[in-house]
Amino acid sequence: MSQRVRSAWLFLAPMLAVLAAAAGWPLARTVYFSFTDASLSDLDARQWAGLANYVSVLRMPSGRVIYDGLLLDPVWWGAVWNTVRFAVVSVTCETILGMVVALVLNAEFPGRGIVRAAILIPWAIPTIVSAKMWQWMLNDQFGIINVVLINLGLIDHKIAWTASADTAMAAVLIIDIWKTTPFMALLILAALQMLPREIIEVARLDGANPWQIFWRVTLPLIRPAVMVAVIFRVLDALRIFDLIYVLTPNNAHTKSMSVFARENLFEFDKFAYGSAASTLLFLILALLTILTIRIGRISLDGGR
Repeated sequence: MSQRVRSAWLFLAPMLAVLAAAAGWPLARTVYFSFTDASLSDLDARQWAGLANYVSVLRMPSGRVIYDGLLLDPVWWGAVWNTVRFAVVSVTCETILGMVVALVLNAEFPGRGIVRAAILIPWAIPTIVSAKMWQWMLNDQFGIINVVLINLGLIDHKIAWTASADTAMAAVLIIDIWKTTPFMALLILAALQMLPREIIEVARLDGANPWQIFWRVTLPLIRPAVMVAVIFRVLDALRIFDLIYVLTPNNAHTKSMSVFARENLFEFDKFAYGSAASTLLFLILALLTILTIRIGRISLDGGR
């Protein structure tokens, strides 16, 4: 066993070295910059600033006390709320819809192979391409979505879906759900394909109806695969950037943590402040991932 463990570490060593160089070192530098006053125009002139980027207290000669820092920034907490709300709604809808699609694709019917290939098209389209495509369709002047809804009598005037504060988040969610539901369906379908048919047949012979078979037999058996898919999607949704940046780049109602960090890092020339936002983003991702693993009771070592 000890020889097998040493062999495993030997094979993993190159991957761990590349991962440390590609992810570990930049992450460590980002955390370090968050404790400085670094500016993108001159990183070498940085000075140690401690926790000033996270929270700072400034006492004016008049006696007035000013509190500042990322932890007290309402724009940052607005971005956190937008990101968490986006992740919860999108992952929930994608999991439910993905389960429905996977159950349909798991059934026997003519042309199932063609349908399986077609359902993956939204997921295969690059995010930037799909975002621009939907941006044109949602355009308030010549977008086809407004034309269809007006002709159906569902709305009486054209709506600026990505510009309006009331509909911007809904538009982003619809596009993300449309694009990523096939990913969830693919993972759940793979789990369904691994289920032994004998168990389903025995449950059916015992008189269980389709809902009881799904709730009592199928779902418990595929739950580990579903939870792994949910974790992947939660991580991806919490660091959402490209879709929001293309569709609603300057909308405070959809601004995510990644967009906030990017703005401060490069557009506002507040490199240290943006590094602090990136560090908090990493910590929030790690915390929510651990909570998801705990709530889902997932064993990462393959045990029960």
